[in-house]
Parts: sequence; structure tokens; C-alpha cells
Amino acid sequence: MIRIFAVAAALLVAVPALAQAPAAAPATALPAGLDKANAIVIDTTKGRIVLKLRTDLAPKHAERIKQLAREGYYNNVPFHRVMDGFMAQTGDGQNFNGTGGSKYPNLKAEFTATPFKRGVVGMARAASEDSANSQFFIILAESSFLNGKYTVVGEVVSGMDVVDKIKKAPAGSQSGSVTDPDKMVKVQVASDIK
Repeated sequence: MIRIFAVAAALLVAVPALAQAPAAAPATALPAGLDKANAIVIDTTKGRIVLKLRTDLAPKHAERIKQLAREGYYNNVPFHRVMDGFMAQTGDGQNFNGTGGSKYPNLKAEFTATPFKRGVVGMARAASEDSANSQFFIILAESSFLNGKYTVVGEVVSGMDVVDKIKKAPAGSQSGSVTDPDKMVKVQVASDIK
């Protein structure tokens, strides 16, 4: 009888305390102050990455990424090239291996002096400066040799720890190609998430 009374008393004390505790943030919570109309949410096989698109630096490239995300082009696309200490590249929703691009024309370069430091998102391209299309990369470590040669389109504002977990190419790999790569499972413009 005393045990029942003790349990009941403990519940009477705990219930009001639990009711006053703040609710945990939902798993879909985005960074405070984020411009959702110009942010991309990438749910990967390793977790969630949130990108702030730099429309002030590369409006045409940012618009292309939003357009392709809305069309589902990036869903289930692999991180086909990932080099430890350099970058993780993805965005080939055509061939899934880094050789393809979207159905849209290539974009004219929007180069700036913005440095390629950890977390910066750049547009991948071929030899021509005006050949960026759908593929992009996330910088893992300072890469100043890219400065002024590739378009900076955004930056990671949440989930850099997730980027660090993406499967990398074997050490010493010149191509950075990944066997059985991690994927972008679903890519959305943040303002479209309901």
C-alpha cells in the first residue's frame, strides 16, 4: 500500500513538470532566420544537409538548383565523387556517375571573389567556364585554388557533420569515384516543405 502511494505521489509531481517541459524541436526544424525560398534541404542516406543559396552571388545558378529540386531531378542521386580533405560532388540526375546534366542549357559562369572554404557549395563544370549545369560540390576543407574559377552558389548552414560522413573514395584515388556511394534521397526547396 505504501508503494502504491509512493508511485502515485511521484506521478503527481512528475506530470505537471512534464507538462511544463518545452517540446523538442521537430526533426524537420530548419535554422532560425533561414530564407526558406532560397534554401535547399537535402535528405541523404547519412542525414540532413541544409544549404543557403547565394542568390546575391549566383542568381542563375541558384535558380537552376531550385528548379531541378522542384522537378525531383536530384532525388536518389549519388555523391559520385568524394575526396577526403577536398569535396563531395553530386547532382548528376541523368547518368548518376558525373557524366550527365539536366535537359536545360549550360549556365554562363557567375564567378566572384568568394573563397572556397569549408562548407561552401560550388557548381561543377567541364573545361569551359560556361559549362555548369546541374552538378554541384560541397567543400570539405579550404580549397583556395578554386577561387575565381568556379561559381559559388551557396553554403551549408546545417548538417556539415552529415557531409563529413558521406562515403569517400579510397585514399590515393585520382578520380575520387565512389563505389556504392551515399545518395541524396530527397532534395527540396525549404519553402516547399509542408
